Amino acid sequence: MKKSLLISAIASIMVGVVASGCNGGGTATTGETNSTGTGETLVGRELPTAPGNTVDGETIKIGLIASLNGEQQPWGLDSKYGAELAVDEINAAGGIQGKKVQLIVEDTGSKPEGGKSATEKLVSEDKVICVLGEVASGITLPAAQVCQENGVPLIAIGATRVDVTQQGGAIFRVCYTDDFQGAAMAKYAYEDLGLRKMAIMTDRKLPYSTGLSDVFSRAFKSLGGEIVTEEKYESGNIEFKAQLTNIKAKNPDGLFCSGYFTEVGPIARQREALGLKVPMLGGDGWDSKDLLDSGGSGIVGGFFANHYHQSEARPEVTNFVTNFKKKFGTDAGTAMAALTYDAANVCFEALKGASALDSKSLITAIQGVKDFKGVSGNITIGADGNAQKPALVLKVNKDGFAPVKQIPFFTFKG
Repeated sequence: MKKSLLISAIASIMVGVVASGCNGGGTATTGETNSTGTGETLVGRELPTAPGNTVDGETIKIGLIASLNGEQQPWGLDSKYGAELAVDEINAAGGIQGKKVQLIVEDTGSKPEGGKSATEKLVSEDKVICVLGEVASGITLPAAQVCQENGVPLIAIGATRVDVTQQGGAIFRVCYTDDFQGAAMAKYAYEDLGLRKMAIMTDRKLPYSTGLSDVFSRAFKSLGGEIVTEEKYESGNIEFKAQLTNIKAKNPDGLFCSGYFTEVGPIARQREALGLKVPMLGGDGWDSKDLLDSGGSGIVGGFFANHYHQSEARPEVTNFVTNFKKKFGTDAGTAMAALTYDAANVCFEALKGASALDSKSLITAIQGVKDFKGVSGNITIGADGNAQKPALVLKVNKDGFAPVKQIPFFTFKG
């Protein structure tokens, strides 16, 4: 029997195609850091016991970990640009408590071990009081563990895997989570596209992909749909004919690809070549203009979840788009520029209200951020460290991505 998704919509109603933001969904309770370092918790998440870092002198050091090299470079470069724009703007406005912000960027090389070593340097050598990043969940997880152990907050940019913020009370994010976007895309597939028999392709090497596929599968089945098969591959592969042949034999009416754009493009081309004529869907891991080149005509007509679109009429978006192009001479390539810009500004907003300029006070202040008007929507940090916000479904056209529907935040339990 068909079960319904359990929904508690908390986002604003969309105007036209795109909404003006979202309402926060959790009451942020602030707790005090235990100076004796004895296992105190902040809204149910364990606070770090390490002393953390303190601002020394006239400069506030903020770190960014980003994939400046490797397969995820498009996201890393956009992250760098978004952070640089935010820092320029805060310093031009007088800084924070009379102090200038210094951004220190470390390259993760698109690898989990790179995320760990980059974060260790920022926290231990550079003595930053906050780390921004990363985009990939697999890179963010070890970085989050480093920050939690050292008493320094981390604000994840695009790491949507659910367990990122479960690493402890020092870990936050400005993006939505996979338990929302996976269910949102299942809802869109079933209710808007009328799909009933879905196949899934999962990158077994990516924590992001495995988590997103799991949520999509459970949510789609809860609506009454059927998952006819799930095929696995590993990132770095370029040949998917065997998996796609198996999928075609199952006669699905849709294909959900939970991996990154680096593999989704080739999958789309090979799907088309095999004559598997079904719509493709995915998550925010598709977000890169590179997808258009690698996917060709095979990716056109696909749908994926993202965080915002530069065509939105909200002033936060129009100002960001204008200022970004003025500074860098081009538009942002992905939503990660806006998310990093938002992450930096959430950090700055928290610093303005922090009881002291140190990382432990900043943890408490970030937890208390409510209804911050970001480029990617209004951000309230929930009790679990997550930002509760809507997802925007984009359609892939020949010349780019276009918004088709916003899905308000809801809670899926299934």
